[in-house]
Amino acid sequence: GAPNVSTATAVREQHGHDESMHPCAPPDVVVWPQAVGQVQELAALCHRCRVPMVPFGTGTGLEGGVNAVQGGVCFDLSRMDAIAELSLEDFSVTVEPGVTRKALNKHLRGTGLWFPVGTVGM
Repeated sequence: GAPNVSTATAVREQHGHDESMHPCAPPDVVVWPQAVGQVQELAALCHRCRVPMVPFGTGTGLEGGVNAVQGGVCFDLSRMDAIAELSLEDFSVTVEPGVTRKALNKHLRGTGLWFPVGTVGM
């Protein structure tokens, strides 16, 4: 529905660029899935209709990966921000794709663990 889908120019332009030097290339529509099942359904629909899919996190990338050079659907995953499981014994954490580094570190506060910038394997 409307709060989870937008074709507004300003929203599309916000999702059509990151911190790279590349010019804005907005998607045709932005969606905010809130569960894995919604992502699966949207991805299946895009695949069937041969519509490009562009994932969007925070827009801080430096590679232009969020630029929708062929249009398509931008999946803004920011509302999927649950921290599902933390294991202090093996230093692992299971998170949804919308969890930011700052949110994770806030959750980890008091455990003696932290998630630094540039960590691979999240």
